[in-house]
Amino acid sequence: MNIKVGIVEDNSDIRQALEQIIQMSSGMELVCSCENGEDALVKLPIYEPKIVLMDINLGGINGIEVVRQIKPQFEDMLFMMCTVYEEDEKIFEALKAGASGYIIKKTTPSKLLEAIKELSEGGAPMSSLIARKVVTAFQPKPVAADGLGELLTKREFEILEMLASGLVYKEIADKLTISAETVRKHVYNVYGKLHVGNRIEAVNKYFGR
Repeated sequence: MNIKVGIVEDNSDIRQALEQIIQMSSGMELVCSCENGEDALVKLPIYEPKIVLMDINLGGINGIEVVRQIKPQFEDMLFMMCTVYEEDEKIFEALKAGASGYIIKKTTPSKLLEAIKELSEGGAPMSSLIARKVVTAFQPKPVAADGLGELLTKREFEILEMLASGLVYKEIADKLTISAETVRKHVYNVYGKLHVGNRIEAVNKYFGR
C-alpha cells in the first residue's frame, strides 16, 4: 500500500520540488499540497495523509500551530517538520506540539524519501545535526537506566547508540557491514524490549533521560 503524503510549504518552488519528488517515487502517493497554514487546516482533515511534510515558517498560521491543532484530532497522522531552521527552541516546540520527525530543507531527495519511510515504519527521523541537539539537551548518562542494563544485546545497544547520534538505517548498516533490513529488525527488537514506539523514546528510556 502506498504511503499517503501531504505537503505544507508556502514557497512555490520548494513545494513544487517536493511534489515532484513524491510523485516520482514508487510506494508513495501525494494526496494534498497546501500553500499555507490556513489551507492545511482545511485540507489535511479531508485527505488524511499518513505523512505530512510541514514547513515551520509559514505566513499566518505557522507549521507548529498547524501540528498543534491537527494532531489531537488525527493521532495517526505523522508530521515531519521540513525547514531551514535548526534553533533548539523551534525543534523542541515542534516536537512538543506533536511532530514525529524533523529534517532540514537541504536534505537530499533520497534522504528525504528514506526519512518518510522510516517515519511510516514507526521511527523518528531527524537530520544528524538536529538529532545531536535533541540528545545533548538531556543530561548524558554513560550507563543504562536501572533495570535495563542487561536488557539489550551488545549489537542492539550498538545500534541504539548510533540511532542516538542521528544515523539512519542505511548509514548504520554500512558501518556494521550488515543489511538495512537487519538493522530494522534490531531496531524493532529494541522498541519491543523497551516498550517504546520511536527512536527518541528508546534513547531516553534506555539512558534514563
